[in-house]
Amino acid sequence: MGLFSFIKGAGKKLFGREEKKVVAEVATAPPSKEELLKAEIVRLGIPVQGLNVELAEQVIVSGETVTNADREKIILALGNVDCVGCVEDNMTVSNPEPESRFHVVKAGDSLSKISKEVYGDPMKYNAIFEANKPMLEHPDKIYPGQTLRIPVA
Repeated sequence: MGLFSFIKGAGKKLFGREEKKVVAEVATAPPSKEELLKAEIVRLGIPVQGLNVELAEQVIVSGETVTNADREKIILALGNVDCVGCVEDNMTVSNPEPESRFHVVKAGDSLSKISKEVYGDPMKYNAIFEANKPMLEHPDKIYPGQTLRIPVA
């Protein structure tokens, strides 16, 4: 549980033009921003029970996951949306394991460069890639301002 900061102007463009695409996938009536955020978690297929998302000055998320990995992915999926600057985590984990750390991507970063910084081995980049699926579709598709999960080695 805690408060996680994100770069507000970076991330997936979920509100605005993308709303029309998500609307077609999830509902017939125009959804609220909260519904769009919940739909993103559903689209990514991250398991969670009783998911509740509130949007005020920050996104407030609650629910229960089995693992910290799923909890962290939900926080990142919500925080890596354009116009979201903060996520308040009220999630509970039924089977906790060590928490990952988060890394904000800088210009010039690659997963192998981050892997070398964190693990001392650039070839362990795939551990970072796998830890950030399904939000990452390809190891080369990261952008400055994006926040990534860095799993414990």
